[in-house]
Amino acid sequence: MSQFASPMPSREFLWNVFQRVDRDRSGYINADELQSALSNGTWSPFNPETVRLMIGMFDKTNRGQVSFDDFGALWKYVTDWQNCFRTFDRDNSGNIDRNELKTALTTFGYRLSDQLINTLLRKFDRHGNGTILFDDFIQCCIVLYTLTSAFRQYDTDQDGIITIHYEQFLNMVFGLKI
Repeated sequence: MSQFASPMPSREFLWNVFQRVDRDRSGYINADELQSALSNGTWSPFNPETVRLMIGMFDKTNRGQVSFDDFGALWKYVTDWQNCFRTFDRDNSGNIDRNELKTALTTFGYRLSDQLINTLLRKFDRHGNGTILFDDFIQCCIVLYTLTSAFRQYDTDQDGIITIHYEQFLNMVFGLKI
């Protein structure tokens, strides 16, 4: 996703945003505060599961919240995803359809069957209208990346095939931070 990277805003700008988002003045932003501050481009709230995943990625203390020091990286992450999303939302509809999703994932280096693309679309299409909103697109990409990384740990010869025992599989899946 580096081709979609945006420059880091000033520390002063980030501090002003952080203070507006940190409604309880705790010095940390929790999932509820972050969810209310984010917009997926529609009037519906940002997907709570996506917010949880993002907090988990940037929460260095495992407290379920991010400090100001971690907030800059989270801000950049969301901004980069916005740039990425806009690139693949070719019709500027505010969501990603099946073909746009396939183009995005192919650009990211995934070679997935049409059947799997359809499965991802059904899984992350929160409203059942054949499209994926911005926040659900982030979640789809995080989950796909996490599962792929876990698979690659076992795919030592990089042939796309692994043989594992049932308990190894369960340990792999339950050990993932998704």
